[in-house]
Amino acid sequence: MHMTESLYNLTPVLHLLIMGALVAMVPLCWVWLRNPQASTARRVQALTVITLFITFDLVLFGAFTRLTDSGLGCPDWPGCYGHASPVGAQSAIALEQSQMPDGPVTHTKAWIEMIHRYMAMAVGGLILTLTAFAWVRRWRGDATSGVLWPTFTLVWVCVQGAFGALTVTMKLFPLIVTLHLIGGLVLLALLTMQVQRQRLGSARSQSILLRPGLFGATLLGLLLLTVQVLLGGWVSTNYAVLACNTFPLCQNSWWPLMNFEQGFTLWRHLGLDASGQPLVFESLTAIHYVHRLAAYVVLVYLAGLAFSLRRVPALKMAAHVLLSCLLLQLLTGLSNVVFDWPLAAAVLHTGGAAALVVVLMWILTGARASRSTVLN
Repeated sequence: MHMTESLYNLTPVLHLLIMGALVAMVPLCWVWLRNPQASTARRVQALTVITLFITFDLVLFGAFTRLTDSGLGCPDWPGCYGHASPVGAQSAIALEQSQMPDGPVTHTKAWIEMIHRYMAMAVGGLILTLTAFAWVRRWRGDATSGVLWPTFTLVWVCVQGAFGALTVTMKLFPLIVTLHLIGGLVLLALLTMQVQRQRLGSARSQSILLRPGLFGATLLGLLLLTVQVLLGGWVSTNYAVLACNTFPLCQNSWWPLMNFEQGFTLWRHLGLDASGQPLVFESLTAIHYVHRLAAYVVLVYLAGLAFSLRRVPALKMAAHVLLSCLLLQLLTGLSNVVFDWPLAAAVLHTGGAAALVVVLMWILTGARASRSTVLN
């Protein structure tokens, strides 16, 4: 690229903060106007649910940004060629697009990237608002207002923003992009935990006590899912999805040629090995096939877990959602391989992983907070 701008250009920061605040005000005002007679606690609970929903959308749009190769649509941070939107950067974008019509910088890709950043700033603003309310309620003597998890979530979203900046300035460095994806799912888990804790703190809800074995099995399921998401992120960020374009065989073999050492060297640039040489195809095959083999294990384990959870009356619906998400992952994963990585299936595959994280975290948080009702 021919960009002469520095990688970090803070000129549009104020305008971007204002834009992020305006976007965040939409759900904030909606919650307050929709619940005019509700208590502050009830409004905060509703706002937390909305923040969780928007964060889920942000994870999906982040996948869309990555899969459309729009991650460098604006190759500086936090703005676009020093402007708050692609409108002010039209001339710079047009120059880049004329030099490389199918390159990383086009008008469409710039808008996709900046919309992703606007959404991220809005989520950050909502989380800041939730944290502020938690502290204000605590200072006013409300002992039910927990401040630990809202504060930690605020810190985490700042860390996530830093990884978002590094994703751009380090030119889609695979390890950074993968950690950015995982950071988004951790943010979903933190918000899910807060929604569940707020629900359980209300007089209308009752917590669940699982037997230790089933609780431990659910926790192990979340850990296995985390490993699988890491492997899936590594496949996506290295563009290794099409290294095996048949199923169940890969390149007409149950054990194709693979280069594990090169494929799983973490600290390297996109498409290059640790010495700066282009990756061999066998390394991409290794990345893809390890993810596929792990998927069999995780799919079977979580399906068995879901059938065990179905025997708990209060978790029957959650178990059905878990099974539905697993079916979605299976179908979208197969579609990515058989139909050459269609965009809709690839985005839904990320969405399915995010939904699995939310469901398992919902179950674990509800069980952990239990005190009185033994259901299994």
